[in-house]
Amino acid sequence: MRILIVEDEEQLAQSIKAFLEKQGYAADYVLDGDIAERRIRVSQKDYDLIILDLMLPKKSGYEICKSIRGAKIDIPIIVLTGKDSMEDKTLLLDSGADDYLTKPFHLPELLSRIRALLRRPKEVLPTVITVKDLTLNTTTHAAIRGSSNIILTLKEFNVLEYLMRNPNMVLSRSQITNHVWDFAFDSFSNVVDVHIMSIRKKIGDPKGKLIETVRGIGYKIRA
Repeated sequence: MRILIVEDEEQLAQSIKAFLEKQGYAADYVLDGDIAERRIRVSQKDYDLIILDLMLPKKSGYEICKSIRGAKIDIPIIVLTGKDSMEDKTLLLDSGADDYLTKPFHLPELLSRIRALLRRPKEVLPTVITVKDLTLNTTTHAAIRGSSNIILTLKEFNVLEYLMRNPNMVLSRSQITNHVWDFAFDSFSNVVDVHIMSIRKKIGDPKGKLIETVRGIGYKIRA
């Protein structure tokens, strides 16, 4: 899961990003409203959720919400606001926000709001995914093949989950990096190949019979 943080207080944006990355999310941040709206319009398919500050330079959170909702962009939005009147909260929701959090807030509360919104996607996604004898539980982060428990890092789990949610579909290396890593990541590095190699070793698939290499493109998992 990849999250865009739009927050003009850079220290806060960095704190949110670091916290979310420890929870296994990929996260980017931008510092003003104009850049935020351009990023959302260009990269809307890359983000699963937006954390949007209300008071931003160049363009406000209100304006961004209305603009992207008018463009039929339906990424879930949590607004961060210093305003707590009923009128302000109603205006936020009417402008297209899905939820709001009043500053100051605790990061664990933000995380719980994120998880609640991501449990309500456009299409309800199963929390337990099975391909052949390999099973992932996205709630507990458990991975099992046959009767063996598999210990995966957060990034390995996220790569494997992405493959398993798209069985028999060839996913390019850039698609995988865009889904699992943040915007600043160097997509020309071999980190995807390294993670696939590690995953194969851990799940007992060293020859790539389950996770197949598609030469010159990327990988697919055979269902």
